[in-house]
Amino acid sequence: MNFQNIEECVFSKEIAKALKDLGYETLTKVQEEVIPLVLAQKDIIVRSQTGSGKTAAFAIPVCEKIEIEQKNPQVLVLTPTRELAVQIKQDISNIGRFKRIRCAAVFGRQPMEIQRRELRQRVHVVVGTPGRTLDHLDRRNMNLEEVQYLIIDEADKMLDMGFIEQVEAIIKVLPANRLTMLFSATMPDKIQEICKQYMKEPIKIEVDSESPSLENIRQVYYEVEENEKFNLITKIIYSERPDSCILFCNTRDKVENVFEKMKHKGYSCGILHGGMEQRDRLHSIHDFKRGEFQFLIATDVAARGIHIDDISLVVNYDMPLDNESYVHRIGRTGRAGNVGSAITLTTRNEYRTLHEIEEYVHYKIPKQGIPTVEEVEEGKLIFNNRDGIERTLKIDKSEELNRQITRIRINAGKKTKMRPGDILGAVTTIPGISGDDIGIIDVQDTCSYVEILGGKGDIVMEALSVTKIKGKIHTIKEVGFSNK
Repeated sequence: MNFQNIEECVFSKEIAKALKDLGYETLTKVQEEVIPLVLAQKDIIVRSQTGSGKTAAFAIPVCEKIEIEQKNPQVLVLTPTRELAVQIKQDISNIGRFKRIRCAAVFGRQPMEIQRRELRQRVHVVVGTPGRTLDHLDRRNMNLEEVQYLIIDEADKMLDMGFIEQVEAIIKVLPANRLTMLFSATMPDKIQEICKQYMKEPIKIEVDSESPSLENIRQVYYEVEENEKFNLITKIIYSERPDSCILFCNTRDKVENVFEKMKHKGYSCGILHGGMEQRDRLHSIHDFKRGEFQFLIATDVAARGIHIDDISLVVNYDMPLDNESYVHRIGRTGRAGNVGSAITLTTRNEYRTLHEIEEYVHYKIPKQGIPTVEEVEEGKLIFNNRDGIERTLKIDKSEELNRQITRIRINAGKKTKMRPGDILGAVTTIPGISGDDIGIIDVQDTCSYVEILGGKGDIVMEALSVTKIKGKIHTIKEVGFSNK
């Protein structure tokens, strides 16, 4: 099978509809290589840079292959960070939306009980960080005996973060007859050892990013003393006038400090670092994606797992701690065929680090002159005039899909013996409604949720208000989807 356009792919009608609604038209190189091999049940090792579209490369075929009636998880995705776990869960949920695929994300800093309750439901895909995944396995909160697909994402990052032993411990409890996919930007010796030990005749794929950083990202540096950095940042903002910008700092204290200074100056900004509560981190990412603020001040937790196509500027307020961090940071801009800019603030004693980065990316990063007073004043006038215009919030792909779906809450759950089949039976008795119009049914302890597809939510809402489920009329109401 060899294809480039989505229309050439023979997918089920549910997956095809989701891809169309999500705006997929052509496949990236990594998707073009990976999807046919996964559908053909081949183990694969993929060396692929950030921005290449690798999440959809494995998400599309596994969603196609999932048996929807099977209760235990069929797919396990291991990923190094919480943010990336949430992003992958959202991508898989979007692609599998009309097939009724349920995906759970498990990661630290969220109560185990919340995740345990979700894992007790029918879950087709589990996306997790290695530590929390092991915790759930040790507590027998999930059964992975029927996993058919293991995806190890950003394997080199997991090696750097010391997670590889945990990854191996998880692999050892999975079925031997599974399909394994490993994705990594680099292939250190330890990663190659894992591939050799746990994979069966894997096919190797090497794909560079669709938007190589040297072609799509203007890279420059400014020489500046540490105590002059913030003063320079204000000049850069007025000379560059970015629509959307991430400023990277190396520590959470520095992030907090820069954030307070930016806020004091009146800039529209948000914050992201590892010391924040998980809920606050997800809110910050969501609000930045929607364009509710212009500047995100962040540590390297934002360097991976934030997929936004139109970030126009990345600023390394602090010099990255290693070469790969530089690549991942600047990879937040210049995505999806857009052109972006990456600016690095460099002190005199950091020139050795800068030269090491230049050798790593095979590019001599030019030095930029400090903006003149005239450039700053002219830019400030334009910036302030534009800043006074009300910002148009963006609608992400999930919200676009959710517009077609009505989510209904029923005030009965497991404690009153409610089952998914009870809800399905009641809804399908409504004239004009068939099983194809019903999405995911989620029965919780005290309430239940059912998704109605095809714009038929109003019909179901009206009918359910007078329809008995298990011999009783229940209170129902329409509720929204949470993307945060």
